Amino acid sequence: MRRSNARSPSIDPPIMDSLKNQLRPSPLSAARFDLLSRISPSNKQRPRGDLWISAAVASAATIAAFLLFAALVARGWTSSDEEGYWIVIDGGSTGTRIHVYRFRRGALLPVVDFGEGGQSAATMKVHPGLSSYADRPERAGESLVELLEFGKGRVPRERWADTEVRLMATAGLRLLDRRVQERVLTSCRRVLRASGFLFQDDWASVISGADEGIYAWVAANYALGTLGGDPRQTTGIIELGGASAQVTFVSGEPLPPEFSRLLTFGENMYTLYSHSFLHFGQNVAHESLRDLLISRGRKLSSESVQGEMFTDPCTPRGYSHGPLKISDAGSDANIEHVPTIHATGNFSECRSAALMLLQKEKAYIVALLHDGLGIALDDQRIVFANQVGGIPLDWSLGAFLVQKTEDLKASRSDWIARIMSDDSSTLLSLFFVSTVLGVAAWSVSKWRKPQLKTIYDLEKGRYIVTRISSR
Repeated sequence: MRRSNARSPSIDPPIMDSLKNQLRPSPLSAARFDLLSRISPSNKQRPRGDLWISAAVASAATIAAFLLFAALVARGWTSSDEEGYWIVIDGGSTGTRIHVYRFRRGALLPVVDFGEGGQSAATMKVHPGLSSYADRPERAGESLVELLEFGKGRVPRERWADTEVRLMATAGLRLLDRRVQERVLTSCRRVLRASGFLFQDDWASVISGADEGIYAWVAANYALGTLGGDPRQTTGIIELGGASAQVTFVSGEPLPPEFSRLLTFGENMYTLYSHSFLHFGQNVAHESLRDLLISRGRKLSSESVQGEMFTDPCTPRGYSHGPLKISDAGSDANIEHVPTIHATGNFSECRSAALMLLQKEKAYIVALLHDGLGIALDDQRIVFANQVGGIPLDWSLGAFLVQKTEDLKASRSDWIARIMSDDSSTLLSLFFVSTVLGVAAWSVSKWRKPQLKTIYDLEKGRYIVTRISSR
């Protein structure tokens, strides 16, 4: 039963006021809502002026980049697939050979074209070698004329002026006196300067035996595909030339400075041991061996040795030697004899005779591999090869690769210096114009950008964002 005098429930006024305050939105939240309501619509549609400024900046940057790239291409500072040519003349002991290399720039190494069938289609050799001009060095350059004509037939005429030609003489010329070497080179330089190819006097030189070995190592590992990779995966070489032999391989041990060389390809550095053995090339050693055999077999008497016969165990049976003239150092040094040399092809006797030569020197074929380097005679790791995968194993190829790689490094490091040089006014103008355009576009964008200020209205309890008018 309900009581008649019961009071109806009521809420205390202070509590009611508190509830009203909780339900009423705060000034900060209201201001935030009002701010979003004011700013959001304006962000949905950017003013046409801002779009025009962005387009102008992008266009200016694109034009400047295009002009700069075009100038770099015109000056040949960028890599391209355009073919290039490079000529090296190998001044060997038995003859002089020209190599014309056609190539394209690669990411790490030049890509050389060796012609169809894997054969180098641009090489030619003439006889005799430059060292044979020791008695008439002023005529040494004449031997290059035929080779240079051959090179002109392999290089397009319009490319002659930018095709380098280099003369690198090897052991044959190293055996001559330094003054004779220089006279021979002077004669050759005179002919090379008039060839029509790109040439500098210091590009004709006598290279060291160690450098020759390094170039041969580079050529071999380029052909094997290991150049530019892990040094531990590379292959060492033993190059047997006409007048010298070279041994080159990567070493992980400390080396004497005279035998140590550093090479860098890509991100890998190679510490190379390179040693050249002068007088122990194939031709010189064979001549020394024949002289030894003749001296052992000659009769110790004053009788004429005309018609004497000597045996050569190192030449295959049935081979016929040409006439060999020797001078008798006895009573009449002007008398010449023509002995007969009979080839027997006896390996054991040949090795015995070769080892007799090696009692005076320490390197040549069998002794170099077996007695000198400690390599077993049946070691399958030793392979005789003149080419690998159709790529000729010629040290001149290595010389080309080393030189072009060094040129590429120099061009990359000197490009800023080239831009700042006196003959680079065009590039400086492009940089100046692009800089001015960029600064102008940035200034206009800052000038056109609206300036805003935010005010908090204490009476209404909200933030008010207004635009500042520019004067």
